[in-house]
Amino acid sequence: MSAQVQSRPAKSGLPLVTYVLGAGTFLMGTTEFITAGLLPEVARDLGISVANAGMMITVFAIGMIVGSPLMAIATLWLPRRVTLSLALGIFAIGHVVLAASSNLTLLLGARFVTALATGAFWSVAAVVAARVADDKASVRAMGIVQAGGMLAVVLGVPLGAFAGQLMGWRGPFWALAVLAAVSAVIVFRMVAPDDANRPLPSVRAELAGLRNLRVWLVLASCAIVCGSSLAAYSFISPLLTENAGLTSAMIPFVLVGYGVGAFVGSFLGGHYGSHRPYVVLFVSATMIFLVLAALCFFSHGPIPTVVLVALLGLFGMSTNPILISMAVRFAGQAPTLASALTTSSFNLGTAIGSWIAGIALETFLGATGPVVVGTVIAVLYFIPLGLLVAKERTAVPLRRSPHPSPNRA
Repeated sequence: MSAQVQSRPAKSGLPLVTYVLGAGTFLMGTTEFITAGLLPEVARDLGISVANAGMMITVFAIGMIVGSPLMAIATLWLPRRVTLSLALGIFAIGHVVLAASSNLTLLLGARFVTALATGAFWSVAAVVAARVADDKASVRAMGIVQAGGMLAVVLGVPLGAFAGQLMGWRGPFWALAVLAAVSAVIVFRMVAPDDANRPLPSVRAELAGLRNLRVWLVLASCAIVCGSSLAAYSFISPLLTENAGLTSAMIPFVLVGYGVGAFVGSFLGGHYGSHRPYVVLFVSATMIFLVLAALCFFSHGPIPTVVLVALLGLFGMSTNPILISMAVRFAGQAPTLASALTTSSFNLGTAIGSWIAGIALETFLGATGPVVVGTVIAVLYFIPLGLLVAKERTAVPLRRSPHPSPNRA
């Protein structure tokens, strides 16, 4: 049954499994971003500062940095649907620990473990999505899978923030544990078994795929784009309450605006990036810088702040499907590690950006500090992007490696 489900294309022309994977990234995206909306509640409950509570974001990012490539190699010989289901199961167990513990060290440890599982899921999901779509639709497939994470920002994070305010911050983590356990079973049934003709996995081949300089330029771009936008987003709650003067009850609504922008940006980035990738990347890079710079000056007005936060989601997330697709394509016959390293790079940027932003939050800049940090990081985005364009113009056109039929993972 599973093979038939995967091979039947959806009306959009993409196989149904693409949307199944998108549902998985919905859960992963929810846990990654929900903490930003719950930091005040977590801090009050544990008796710590908001900056210290923000370590839950930083530790998760570190887990994704380390876990994505390590888990990609560790699970290289496992069937891909087993890897995806196992990752969801570990994700569920980690959230039970999160929901039941009051010890900060244990909480950070659980966040680290769930990050390992998230990194494994996203890495393999990206490869499966690229393989089940044809060459022209691969970026669009990436956009759909990534849009699951962005939809989490639209629905999962605001709903979690509402629930956290009504029943305590632990409630959303209990819900995520249950949903992940159910999803593990669904994903195992819906994702087809690996093709019998799939080449034998090789660590040497995966490492060889990283010799292409363009892969590393893409990874640098991934780190910078997330470091800039998420440095500001990680501490969005104090920006909204202290600068813009909004109440805590209004934070979920602003998060909805950010999420809608991120969801639309991921979809549009995948759509237009299939045809004009570098145009989309340069436009998004410019707009991320301008939006963050505007937040530095206008965050004391509630209306401009809400609009700018939504625009930050729109442009900040529009580049992700393009960059992931590029990394997989440039890596040739060994895409798994390259895909994993994009996840690591996104989260390396998040970890560094949120860490520096947390320091800036404690300075005279106050709630504006994280936005200033994001603006400075955004300027750096043009360096690897410009080098990537120059390298692309002089490189011999890359021949796409053979891969299984578009109807198989």
